[in-house]
Amino acid sequence: MEISADAIKELRQRTGVGVMDCKKALAESAGNVDEAIDVLRKKGLAKAAKRAGRETAEGLITAYIHPGSKIGVLVDVNCETDFVARTEDFQNLSKEIAMHIAAMNPIAISREDVKTEDIEKEKEILRAEAATSGKPDKVLDKIVEGRLEKFFTEQCLLEQTYIKNPDITVKDFIYDNIAKLGENITVRRFTRYQLGELFGEEDS
Repeated sequence: MEISADAIKELRQRTGVGVMDCKKALAESAGNVDEAIDVLRKKGLAKAAKRAGRETAEGLITAYIHPGSKIGVLVDVNCETDFVARTEDFQNLSKEIAMHIAAMNPIAISREDVKTEDIEKEKEILRAEAATSGKPDKVLDKIVEGRLEKFFTEQCLLEQTYIKNPDITVKDFIYDNIAKLGENITVRRFTRYQLGELFGEEDS
């Protein structure tokens, strides 16, 4: 069955869970929001969303060198306790995130971290491209807004499609691990290197 955008929005507002997990829960519950909440609770995802506000003062700095040694990544992934930081699951999570960064080359962790000047520059480029269509300004504004949204989903780590599962985002992948490990997990910063030049460093 087709899941309405309003149902997804309501479920997200009530649970804080990612879009794809909301869609799946609604599909399992025939579109019933209350039943979908129960589905998410059973999976631990609703609790994971609630943990997202907790302080993360522990964690690991993980290094990943891509085969061929031409791309490398350092990523600082944080959790709540040193106990979780030392688990194999958390170490694997950190490595997976580092591998994703190496492959997808995000410019920031989240859209809030993208520099204002970078956003304005992108808007100028997008507007110039859209202006060639000859459409009125009001339409151009909507076109630019839509393309800017796409820019964020393609360039911001948490919003990027996770390379090992095209059905979820990196944020969804992290939430799955929050549910599994029982602690909040955040990506604090990363640096990606490519042979001959520094590609990017982010600090949230």
